[in-house]
Amino acid sequence: MKNITTLIAIVLFSSFGFAQKGAKIQFKTADNTIDYGTVSKKNDNGIRSVEFSNTGDAPLMIINVLSTPGFTITTKPTVAIAPGKTGKIEIKYNMISGPIRKTIVVESNAVNYDSGRIPLKIKGQVSE
Repeated sequence: MKNITTLIAIVLFSSFGFAQKGAKIQFKTADNTIDYGTVSKKNDNGIRSVEFSNTGDAPLMIINVLSTPGFTITTKPTVAIAPGKTGKIEIKYNMISGPIRKTIVVESNAVNYDSGRIPLKIKGQVSE
């Protein structure tokens, strides 16, 4: 019985060492998807804002935001986001008629994504 208790204690204490420490990013959009819905290019400027939080225990740096053709990154944080604080990234679509199926990539120092690279899917439909 003593050996089992010792083994359980070792497993519990060693599992604390695997907990990730550092900056962690969590976007407020479902499934990291920006959904434009169905919009009219006459009535919509194409700008969307995506908010995120730093849920980690270290400052979060947004290093770069890589856009795909048709999108412009209008604003992104230039200073570190403190733990527990929020930030936002604004993107602008050029409002070409038809379906929107794109991805942008946020490069950061977040430890909860591989290499700190977070893909954001963008979907919607633009009508005349």
